[in-house]
Amino acid sequence: MSGKPEQVTEARADQPTGWAMPVITLLGVVAAIVAAFVGSGALGGTAVAEAAGGALSADATPVAPAGSAFSIWSVIYLGLSAYALWQLTPTARRSTRQGALRPWALASVLLNAAWIWTVQLDLLAVSVLVIVVLLAVLIRIMYLLGSPRTGGWVESVVTDGTFGLYLGWVSVATLANAFARLAAEGIDPVTGVPFGIVGIVAAAGIGIATALISRGRVAPALATSWGLAWVAIGRTEGRYESAALVWTAAISSAVVLSVAALNLFRHRRQDARRAHGAAGPEASRRRRASSTS
Repeated sequence: MSGKPEQVTEARADQPTGWAMPVITLLGVVAAIVAAFVGSGALGGTAVAEAAGGALSADATPVAPAGSAFSIWSVIYLGLSAYALWQLTPTARRSTRQGALRPWALASVLLNAAWIWTVQLDLLAVSVLVIVVLLAVLIRIMYLLGSPRTGGWVESVVTDGTFGLYLGWVSVATLANAFARLAAEGIDPVTGVPFGIVGIVAAAGIGIATALISRGRVAPALATSWGLAWVAIGRTEGRYESAALVWTAAISSAVVLSVAALNLFRHRRQDARRAHGAAGPEASRRRRASSTS
């Protein structure tokens, strides 16, 4: 009699949870992506790079990435769409990890849409506050992703991969946004090469720190490295053409990616050691059992 309630409880724990939050997440993500897409000027109107007096253009500050860098948003939006759709699956609905993640994921896409519209409304100071909060939310998401996965490689791609790229790119974008705000306020030192070098190194430092605390995930570093590489390309011509900025950004991009790769290798070795250590006692028990039989 005592065993039946435990079996029922376990069965219920394996059942998918309700539909409400997964559906809200899906609808919220879709609405936020549409709002961001419209606000970006993709369907006409003013592009983000041209809004706010061109404060966020590719040639606005020494740390602004070249225009092609922003194509990473296509990958991020595709990943967010896949993530939102995957929330409707039984695997995602029964996942404690996904349950904890959904409100933060929804907040991140809403904040991204809000950021785009603050820029379009020429509220550059507010846009800095919004993107800083967005960065904090994505850092929180990365912390939540430290819990065990239950959805296999699909969850790894649509959740860890998507939000890793999201975090890595927003890290670079936050710095570029802050520099744009200061430059728009007429603070001339931020438009000089020395401050540009400081900004690039700061972005690389954030990327390295993210790589070290992300438990072997390379997606954040890939996005940060991508952004820094396009900063280097952007400084090969135009208003802020500078060999010093090109080399600083290029080396920083390579360092961030190298640290992430080494960290991935280290974590995989640790996982292999733990797996081997766990298998050792079991193998010993089997040998003892076979010797006594």
